[in-house]
Amino acid sequence: MKRLFSATTNSLRGLRDGFKTEAALRDEAVLLVVAVPAGLFLAPSAAWYAAMIGSVLIILAVEFLNTAIEKLSDHVTREVHDDIRRIKDFSSAAVFCALSLAGLVWLLALAVRFGWL
Repeated sequence: MKRLFSATTNSLRGLRDGFKTEAALRDEAVLLVVAVPAGLFLAPSAAWYAAMIGSVLIILAVEFLNTAIEKLSDHVTREVHDDIRRIKDFSSAAVFCALSLAGLVWLLALAVRFGWL
């Protein structure tokens, strides 16, 4: 039980610190706040709603990992280094993939909802 409490505390602290210090995380949190009620009206079914909201949560998760990688990389060295730049670019590309997935899920849900498919 103590381990669960500690893990929850750490996670909540990470959420708080991330939203407090990172603009991209705040933007994606706003996206989630808008998506939750919008999805209720736009989702063709409960399964689609879960996929739509899940895809936005995946964006947040990948952005948190991207932020962690960037912070760790900056901690290792502030100097311009090709390998560090490449690592940061990889994590940024992961965010792009998550955003693309969410866009695809939402577009398909809208297509099903409005009978375009």
